[in-house]
Amino acid sequence: MPRPDLVRPAPSPESEAIARHFARVEADLLSRGLLRTDATAPDAPFSRRAVVENFVRIALYDEYVTRAGALVPRETPSRLRRWEQPIGLGLVFGETVPEAQRTRDRAEIDAYARRLSGLTGLTIRQIEPEQANFHVLILNEDERRSIGPRLRAMVPGIDATAIRTIEGMPRSTFCLVLAFSSGESSVYSHAVAVIRGEHPDRLRRSCIHEELAQGLGLANDSPAARPSIFNDDEEFALLTPHDELLLRILYDRRLRPGMREPEARPIIETIATELMGGES
Repeated sequence: MPRPDLVRPAPSPESEAIARHFARVEADLLSRGLLRTDATAPDAPFSRRAVVENFVRIALYDEYVTRAGALVPRETPSRLRRWEQPIGLGLVFGETVPEAQRTRDRAEIDAYARRLSGLTGLTIRQIEPEQANFHVLILNEDERRSIGPRLRAMVPGIDATAIRTIEGMPRSTFCLVLAFSSGESSVYSHAVAVIRGEHPDRLRRSCIHEELAQGLGLANDSPAARPSIFNDDEEFALLTPHDELLLRILYDRRLRPGMREPEARPIIETIATELMGGES
């Protein structure tokens, strides 16, 4: 018998229907050879030139713009943005997320945080949600739709557009991350990643990898990036060696928050050459 403090309320019928939907989605993706977890991907070689161009597109362009109080897909040139302070990950589960799933997700996020910390040089670790600056919300449908009051408490000054984006997340959106700066700064101060608790294990791991990495400053996706999680084709589920290079470039101290492409590109070229050698 489970201990009384570990008995969770049952998900709603709508949440159960969404879980069945995403189980079918995952099964379809896997049947087509997608959501790959192989680390080396010998069938997807990449060059130094590809890494430079992919970095520019993913780190120096935005994927969305705000229009009439909503986020609208539109790629636009932007500035380099990243964290300059330790990141405290606050993991928040919806009350209907089962205990066994919570245990798996905590372990996955803890291991991934250590990996991201090694790549970026930042301190990244799980802490109590009340002290966190990067909130990871693993929620079922009903919990996400009513998360607004808690978001306002977690992220000072969060705007109505961000709350509507999270509470109204359509079924076509697997997961998302929003990162915030103070005023016109290009240095992040808070972030919120939202992952559907209904996802089966592979999809949920994929969301953890993508959203935590994007929340570090790799905000865009590119159809040219391969092998990469920063590509909407869902071919790769987990952070790849290509993506590790993007993170190492982003957190190289020769690059500075606020840089735009003309200033940053020569430095990116130099860093990529040092990391990969002179091959084109």
